[in-house]
Amino acid sequence: MEKTNVMRVLDKMGVEYIPHELSGSPTDGQKVAELLGADPCSVFKTLVTEANDLNHYVFVIPVCATLDLKKAAKAAGVKSLSMLKQKDLLPLTGYVHGGCSPIGMKKPFFTVLDETSQLSEKIFFSAGKIGYQVELSPFVLTEKFGAVFADVAQF
Repeated sequence: MEKTNVMRVLDKMGVEYIPHELSGSPTDGQKVAELLGADPCSVFKTLVTEANDLNHYVFVIPVCATLDLKKAAKAAGVKSLSMLKQKDLLPLTGYVHGGCSPIGMKKPFFTVLDETSQLSEKIFFSAGKIGYQVELSPFVLTEKFGAVFADVAQF
């Protein structure tokens, strides 16, 4: 299996994870969950937003949910948020739509992990390339990468 930047970062930090390579390069979260044989609420997507203060914030939520922008703004401590335009994702993060990961972006951003992630021993999220996922404890994102838990998903 090809190592992605996310996997290299985790290896360098000595973090245990399980890599997954999916056939067909799916970008739809429900399809990813199906291919992993996983509950869609344990498979997470990484969303990048822009705030009224022009800073960027990252939210990691289950693929079975949508981002509640009001809750997200509150968690980020800003007045309002909007989704980042898809054309701005690669230049800002270094990742393409469908392959965005909270680990290994061009620069660190304030990152919020939906609080429901704490209900799972391990979660899946993009390994930074379409068709690649990593599986690890959600607490790795808070303990090693500074993410915070908050209620930001709408089910």
